[in-house]
Amino acid sequence: MKIQRLSEQLASQIAAGEVVERPSSVVKELVENAIDAGATTINIDVRQGGRESIQIADNGQGIAAEDIETAFLRHATSKLTAIEDLNAIRTLGFRGEALAAIAAVSQLTIVSRAEGADAGIRLVLEAGVVVNRETVGAPQGTVIAVENLFYNVPARLKFLKTAATEKRLIDEFVTRYALAYPLIRFRLTHNGRITFQSSGSGQVRDVLVAIYGPEIARQLLEIESEDSDRSPLAVTGFVGPPGVHFANRGQITLFVNGRWVKDSQLTYAVIQAYHTLLPSGRYPLGLIFMQLPPEDVDVNVHPTKIEVRFRHDKAPFGTVQRAVRQTLVADAPTRQMSAWALGSLDGGESPGWMGSLSQESFAPVQAEQADLALSWLDDLDDEGGELPLVTDHSASESQLPIMRVVGQVGASYIITEGPEGLFLIDQQAAHQRALFEQLQAEWAADNVTVQTLSTGTAVTLSEPQAKLLEQFQDAVARVGLQFEAFGPNTFMVRAVPKIAASADPARLLVAVVSELEQSKGVVEEAGLVTAVCQTICLRPGQALTTAQMEQIIHNLEKCADPFTDPQGNPTFIYLSVAQLAREFGRI
Repeated sequence: MKIQRLSEQLASQIAAGEVVERPSSVVKELVENAIDAGATTINIDVRQGGRESIQIADNGQGIAAEDIETAFLRHATSKLTAIEDLNAIRTLGFRGEALAAIAAVSQLTIVSRAEGADAGIRLVLEAGVVVNRETVGAPQGTVIAVENLFYNVPARLKFLKTAATEKRLIDEFVTRYALAYPLIRFRLTHNGRITFQSSGSGQVRDVLVAIYGPEIARQLLEIESEDSDRSPLAVTGFVGPPGVHFANRGQITLFVNGRWVKDSQLTYAVIQAYHTLLPSGRYPLGLIFMQLPPEDVDVNVHPTKIEVRFRHDKAPFGTVQRAVRQTLVADAPTRQMSAWALGSLDGGESPGWMGSLSQESFAPVQAEQADLALSWLDDLDDEGGELPLVTDHSASESQLPIMRVVGQVGASYIITEGPEGLFLIDQQAAHQRALFEQLQAEWAADNVTVQTLSTGTAVTLSEPQAKLLEQFQDAVARVGLQFEAFGPNTFMVRAVPKIAASADPARLLVAVVSELEQSKGVVEEAGLVTAVCQTICLRPGQALTTAQMEQIIHNLEKCADPFTDPQGNPTFIYLSVAQLAREFGRI
């Protein structure tokens, strides 16, 4: 087949597919242009989810009459003049592709009057070709109307989602940029109905109220910028308390130098900052603004400009995680059990089910970690002896009330009687929490007590797992798991954490490797600690003696956060006497 050059029109339509994926892509590119033009008001009007029309009006600098046709040529931009400019991008747009790409797959009309011009220019294009140009009266700024998107690319049109889905994607984008640019007044209408608007007051909290409502906005915690002398990367924004969580990661929004970006590593950094604070399978709300020198970030990664690369690729992860975690820690006051167990909640009555409380009620207390002595329960004889204890170095008062062990149900839950009610304790969750805090405290002091094995245990892994384990050998050793190479992809475990002395060393190593795989190359020792504790903690179905149950409760009482396990699941539920009376029809 003969090689021939594509026509300019066909090449433009193909190139448009990289930039304009759907109606929200059009909104993104045009709104970013308006922001770059210095607009203080941006109105977005969308019909039928963008299929029928999209109109963006702004009061920015406008486009000069002599430049308006040039603006719709491929690779035409006012934001770059030399290749050196790519090393320090300070604008949202710079590639010179958006207007040409949008015009190539739509019927487009633009009216623009530049600052200081006597009149504006109205330009009409179809499939990227100018069909009309005239001088018109117009206010300063630019209005772009995009109609019949993808009318000449039916294959792309066919893959659009429903109008409701496209509307939602547009909503998400506009609200994100309203948060990033609170000084700009945004107004979004769908089919003539206003669905979102911001005041342009400059206060991010005003925008948060408009998006999430006053109740959630009131609870959000503000992230203070880190000391710029320590790092050129400053992190600000807002995060939700542990009580505000969602079923997916969609409420984590990242901005780098005012640009909305998607970055799985930074999203994971936010999630890791909530380690042990959220229930399993739930995700936080986070609005993260990162500011760093333009030369330290490469935004020329993808035509949509939604992906970036950092010159120092590891630093942003740690900075973001640390900033979020410190914000959560600062907002975690000591929550005494009596605040709810003795009836001081709203309504003056304790809840019937612990799980019905806001997760915020379970926020961990950031206090000195107790030095707990927790031994693998299988070491106890059938008669049931006490778990060995060491001196308790914690001076903090227990957050749990005094409980009396009544018994065990299902060989999984400990029944206890406390002040004015009944407690059902999940023995696995309680044991895991206590193990976690002991090992975490030792790890934080870089002094994990280890038990050397008299005979090593050989473990064979897959090649990728072996490479991963070798890469993070030092991190694994910090949690007390020591090993050495013992043949191709095989390792000999020589020592384990003392609290796991009776556990299967092979299971421990495999659990740690699984955690390394899930961490996607960004390893947090807290995750490794959790992996160890999950492996060695009690399992449901294990019958316990009264002494063993009392020991578990004693260890839980000494925890800084006795309310949840490391995954954020409750360690117990509480039934008040009043709740029991209601259940039995006595009230």
